[in-house]
Order: sequence, then structure tokens, then C-alpha cells
Amino acid sequence: MTNFGNLQNEIYFAGLSGAVPPLPMTAAGLEDLARTTLSPEAFGYIAGSASTERTAAANVAAFGRHALVPRMLRGTAAADARDLSVEVLGTRLAAPVLTAPVGVLELVHPEAELAVGEVAAELGIGSVLSTAASTPIERVGAVSGENWWFQLYWPSDDEVAESLVCRATAAGAKAIVLTADTPGMGWRPRDLELGHLPFLQGKGIANYLSDPVFRSRLAVAPEESVEAMQMAVLTWVSMFGNHSIRTSDVARLREWTDLPIAVKGIVHPDDARAVVDAGASGVVVSNHGGRQVDGAIAALDALGPVAAAVGERADVLLDSGIRCGADIVTALALGADAVLYGRPWVYGLGLAGKDGVRHALRVLLADLDVTLGLAGFASVAELDASVLGG
Repeated sequence: MTNFGNLQNEIYFAGLSGAVPPLPMTAAGLEDLARTTLSPEAFGYIAGSASTERTAAANVAAFGRHALVPRMLRGTAAADARDLSVEVLGTRLAAPVLTAPVGVLELVHPEAELAVGEVAAELGIGSVLSTAASTPIERVGAVSGENWWFQLYWPSDDEVAESLVCRATAAGAKAIVLTADTPGMGWRPRDLELGHLPFLQGKGIANYLSDPVFRSRLAVAPEESVEAMQMAVLTWVSMFGNHSIRTSDVARLREWTDLPIAVKGIVHPDDARAVVDAGASGVVVSNHGGRQVDGAIAALDALGPVAAAVGERADVLLDSGIRCGADIVTALALGADAVLYGRPWVYGLGLAGKDGVRHALRVLLADLDVTLGLAGFASVAELDASVLGG
């Protein structure tokens, strides 16, 4: 068992010498500092959501409609009495947390995905590498330990899609996460107001530029000249997004890899049943952090019905809206096996590189550890709907 809550003691004892944490201790604090530190383009891309951003706000607000009911005198407040570990899609994690697949991390720091993979491996939690990464699959896989998954945006060129999946499998990924909610990009005013789409600048397409099948579609290697890179970007534009993907394609993806497959972007029980019937081993209840459909159901509100529909046949994860330890407890109580955590650690990356990622993740894990114990539970496996008030 890992004593994540010991971070509390580290900080207080360091305080005896006058030391204080260099970064804020909350997700909101990290966002506020990032707003004034990162470039407008970088902050807008990470923080921005679809249209009025109602869905992004609803994701966070949904947790406020649930209350934990702590239990007393159960002997579980001591750190050495708690077990946060889980197994999801065959991957053993020290806590039920994976970093969400956020793309184009070079916008906030040159260490990008390498920093995230290294820190997640160090902490024993999972990481999910985005197709839209700034660093090729193989380099990230080499530093990400045993607990990383690969997220697939299925391009319109099926041979490129298959190549990406095969590369991830060969590089050591432990699962494939097919994102279903992004056949195209949502309407994102923050980016539009700045005229900023990083992919058009050749950012976030490292997995394509390093892919042999994608490169076979180019007349000239992209590194040959500025013009060649521009043509590579236009080729990427022509194949990003795929409106033709259907549930049956999960079975086709299964032919490309023996790894477990989870489908991300599911918010309706019927869709969850369909993808599990087609061969998925898991579903990720998510609305893409509110970045795709404005006014969509909050991810947490969709979790219970999806878990009830497929939870006995597949692993269920929640993405979108997690901001603190109590949020994770709530998600697990409503049927999630683990959660994906997104924006706050990206702000940490932008503020302090690898140290910032470590800070953001350790804060979340410590909060979870302490909250679990004070609520009267020795293990995350004990959490169910009875933890929540009416």
C-alpha cells in the first residue's frame, strides 16, 4: 500500500523551516496561476470548452449534488490501514487514477508527454497517451513504466489508424482507448478568438510525422523543408476526424491488437451496451471535458446509468470534472472503477514542468487518501452507493 497522504506531513514538517509549497494546493489554484502565467494561446487551448462552456461547468457542478456520509470509529483513519489500489483493464494501479489523454502538451512545456509518463510511473498510477501528442509513441512508452494506455483518434485513413495501434502495442501500451466523441472538433470560442489551432503549426502531430504509413502518403519527407512540413500538415488535416466510424468498428480494432479496448466518450447506456457487445472491455464515461457538445449531460450524471448497464461485463471509468479527492470517492461510489484526471496536472506541467505534474498529482492522491480514511473506509473496494447521502 502506498501512503499518498504522507504529503500532508511532508508539507507541515517543511513548514517548520519556513518552507511552503511552491505551487497552489488546489485544482482551482493551479488554474488561476496558469491563467496569468501561460500564454493566452496555451491557456485558452487547455481551459477552453465548447460554445458557452456550460458542459464544462456542469461537469464540476455535478459533484456538488452528491454528499458523502462519513462513518466513524471504524479504525481506518490511519494511513497504514488504507489500500487505494485497483486493477482496471488488467492494469494494476496504486490508486484508481490515470492521467487523461491531453494532446499538444508542447504548448505548455517542452518536456510534454515525457514528464507525464515518468511521473505517473513513479507514482504507480496510470497514464493515457493522446494520439495528438507532441512526442512519438515509442519515446513516451520508454519512460512510462507498465501502466500506460494509448488513446486513439481514428483517422479517416484506416491503414494509418492500424499503424498507430500496432506501434502502441509494440511500445508497451497496456490498453487502447478509442475516443468516440470527436469525429470532428467542437466549436471552441477561446481558440477561435485567437485564431489558434496548434495542429496547423505542426504541433501535436508527432505520432503522425513519425508514422511510416502516414509518411508513405507524403511526396516529400516533412523535415526536408518548410513547404514539405506544410504539406504534411495539410495531409494530417485531410485525415483527422472520421465521421464514418461505427460501433462495429470496435470489432475491427480488436483484429489489430490483443490489448483490452475501452471506448471513451460514452454517456448513454445503450451506447455502452453496444460497444461492450462489439468487444470493448471497458467504457469511459466522458463528454471530453465539455469540449465537444455544449449543453451535454454532465459526465457524473451519466455515470450511474452506464455503470448499471455494463458494469458487470466491463470496467467503467469516469472522465470529465474530477477536481479533488472527494470527487474520486463520489465517482467510485456511483459505479466507476477508476477516473481520468485532466486539466489541473496540465496547468502544473506549464507552471513547473515535471515537478508541476508531480505536485498536481500528489495533491490529488493525498486528498483522496486522507478523505477515504476520514470517511471511514480502509479500501476503495468498499465504496458503493451507500457512501452517499440521499
